[in-house]
Amino acid sequence: MPRIDVEVRDDTLKIGPRFSVSFMRTLRIPDDGRTYPLPAGLGRFPVARIQDHRDRVPAQWREHGGVMIPMYQREALWMRFDGAYHKPNAVKVGVGKVDALTGKPFTMDLDGQEQNYLVAPQQPWLDGINAGDGMIRQFVAMPLGQGYTVEGQVTGEERFGGIQLVSFEPKPDRFPEPPPMEYMESVDAVAAAAPASAAGFGGAPRGRAATEMGLGAGGRMVQKLYPDPFGIDAWDTDAFGRCFVHIVNSETWREITGEPVPPSPVTADAYQAHGYPWFGLYDEHLKDLPASKTLGAVKSVDELDPHKVNDGAW
Repeated sequence: MPRIDVEVRDDTLKIGPRFSVSFMRTLRIPDDGRTYPLPAGLGRFPVARIQDHRDRVPAQWREHGGVMIPMYQREALWMRFDGAYHKPNAVKVGVGKVDALTGKPFTMDLDGQEQNYLVAPQQPWLDGINAGDGMIRQFVAMPLGQGYTVEGQVTGEERFGGIQLVSFEPKPDRFPEPPPMEYMESVDAVAAAAPASAAGFGGAPRGRAATEMGLGAGGRMVQKLYPDPFGIDAWDTDAFGRCFVHIVNSETWREITGEPVPPSPVTADAYQAHGYPWFGLYDEHLKDLPASKTLGAVKSVDELDPHKVNDGAW
């Protein structure tokens, strides 16, 4: 199978010639039963390559390769997708080896019936797991081994953590060059609505779970996950790039890299102090993927433990 190059540039993960992912820092929205609009980005999370720190990471990490990012527990994360509208990519996202769209085990397969992938950059970002009805549950950082992660709730164990990403190329000659004008006009509204920011996987489970983190389900926010407008036959399943994204706490990041985590811009009064608004995506003309029964049953961190303090660092 032809493999697509994966590299890190300016804290951005680039998979192939066009597609890239930025891991954006943001404030955890309240988990109070209300539904919130999309929060602003507060800058990118730092991204470090595992191969650059091979002598300081567990053996399992070296086998998986990939990258790592540091998160404070008070932070939330959203993924910003960038690419070419005239030649998009099919992108799969897993959280702890659980598909973020369907709640099923994360695999390399593309499913056109129960869509388990996104089309980027037509899908400009992803802020959480699919909760259905135009909603997601926000990605929030939680330590492994305590049952708070999506992986722990869906599978009954927390073996992997992190984020799994796979980007598939379109089939050769599937998209014309240059793209038709009417198509470009149809996506302009989505592109213009993107919020501005401020400033190897698979294999065996990893060892040192206490040093790593997974993603739990936070508050509810408005976000549609768009159906594939091109169809399953548009994607070349033999041409892909993939990456395991390890999530570590601030202490582990310092131990591995020798550098402190850059100060987090995410504080309780961050939006007020810096004047960041909430963002809505003007996408009334686009449909939304149906709800996942499995992911719809996943409880948020606050629902599991309403007394847990959510603004500390791990």
